[in-house]
Amino acid sequence: MEKETNSKNFIERIIDEDLAAGTYTKVVTRFPPEPNGYLHIGHAKSILLNYGLAQEYHGDFHLRFDDTNPMKENNEFVESIVKDVEWLGAKYVGGVRFASNYFDQMYEIAIKYIKKGVAYVDDLSAEEIHAYRGTLTEPGKESPYRNRSVEENLDLFERMKNGEFEDGSKTLRAKIDMASPNINMRDPILYRVARMTHHNTGDKWCIYPMYDFAHPIEDAIEGVTHSICTLEFEDHRPLYNWVVEQAEFPNPPKQIEFAKMYLTNVITGKRYIKRLVDQGIVDGWDDPRLVTIAALRRRGFTPESIRNFMEAAGVSKSNSSVDYAMLEHFVRDDLKPKAPRLMAVLDPIKLVIDNYPEGQVEYLDAPLNMENPELGNKKVPFSREVWIERDDFMEEPPKKYRRFFVGNEVRLMNAYFVKCTGFEKDEDGKVTVVHGTYDPETKSGTGFTGRKVKGTIHWVDCGHAVPATVRLYENLVDEEKGVYNEDGSVNLNPNSLTILNPCYVEETIKNYTNGDRFQFVRSGYYNLDPKDSKDDALVFNRIVSLKSSFKLPKK
Repeated sequence: MEKETNSKNFIERIIDEDLAAGTYTKVVTRFPPEPNGYLHIGHAKSILLNYGLAQEYHGDFHLRFDDTNPMKENNEFVESIVKDVEWLGAKYVGGVRFASNYFDQMYEIAIKYIKKGVAYVDDLSAEEIHAYRGTLTEPGKESPYRNRSVEENLDLFERMKNGEFEDGSKTLRAKIDMASPNINMRDPILYRVARMTHHNTGDKWCIYPMYDFAHPIEDAIEGVTHSICTLEFEDHRPLYNWVVEQAEFPNPPKQIEFAKMYLTNVITGKRYIKRLVDQGIVDGWDDPRLVTIAALRRRGFTPESIRNFMEAAGVSKSNSSVDYAMLEHFVRDDLKPKAPRLMAVLDPIKLVIDNYPEGQVEYLDAPLNMENPELGNKKVPFSREVWIERDDFMEEPPKKYRRFFVGNEVRLMNAYFVKCTGFEKDEDGKVTVVHGTYDPETKSGTGFTGRKVKGTIHWVDCGHAVPATVRLYENLVDEEKGVYNEDGSVNLNPNSLTILNPCYVEETIKNYTNGDRFQFVRSGYYNLDPKDSKDDALVFNRIVSLKSSFKLPKK
């Protein structure tokens, strides 16, 4: 169903106008990452926005790497980004594209610029170029090499390409306006000499195009109609337009800027994440405490939840922050009807049911998800000894405590009523075993309508329990202090990771595999860590807790 006009965002309204005017006949969008790091949650907004627009207007969506700076780029980042885009469900046409595939065309366009007299080879150093550039209040100064002849510029540029000059000794610059109020238009650099091995083109080139020159040309070559980027590129738009106009593309793309996605109290800057990785503070770019897309995937977030979150967050021209709890809300909302509900004991203490027959095991019926009967049922083993949570027993309970204490009766979930009769302690005074008796007439699912109990606790059968390690996460950032210190370092939360071991999970877990997601009853949503979990050493990540104080605003 197409959106009503009054519900469309400003980008959609621009596209509508362009199509109505015949400026473009088919919408083509793209996601153009630089392969110099892993993508984060902010990039997910750009991916889904561009892909969503292509879908809405029955157009094409491209995935293209802006790989013009081989010093910071490598294939690891390329592969991770492709995986992220595909995981989010963004289907790109024409295969994976690279700016470097167009280097020959870019070189020919640079030649065209020189012949038109709008580009020249400059001998100024980087420091001199910066000094000549001027300020926001003062115009720049023209390079003494600005008025070289076309013939001299063509010769020097070819020699740059042939490797005759030292790195950084010469640049190709656009000849625009050194007095422009927009500093980006003050003869920007188009090419620099740099002997670097490129991940895609190897050692073919020793000159590389600059991003502001290459990017609009890539868009134009691919027939992109709407170049959608974030607000920091707004001042670059006149240069974007100049590049494609001087290259004489017949139907150039239109650049449109939107506000970035900012989440409260999270780290998204690539250089900060890289520093955390390099210093070993986190377990790689996919550490579940980060908000890289790889980290969210590893932690157990679903692509559906991220898509729903982005749709709710919307698109605007004004920068704003979104509460991280809103993202968690959409994860819970997505997992609640689809995640199998298993019993897991994270801080175990043994319960011995003294009057249950020794050596007997029975299998009890239990639903996999009470809110979604389509998931079916499971069989849960039950015997004389089970694990329960340590905080489900208290030696001296406060008022209104409804779980296990001597003399109190509770229901073991999907099983029987059990009455606490006593407990054992070790030499340090720590309770090690709880004792109880069960009532065989109270079996769950048999229609028992006798006495009532106020507490229900979960459990895992000792003889069939699967041992596991469970990781609990808090925000990587100390939220009270903010994300960054004045010196640029990160305010880290020392309690961002808690590792629990041993924990015990019901044997139903054997039916699942790494990456699968579950609800551990009364605890939260978890997944089997796809990186560290092994058949004989299960590792779970807590995705989110069961409840949150976050509420979506009413429409």
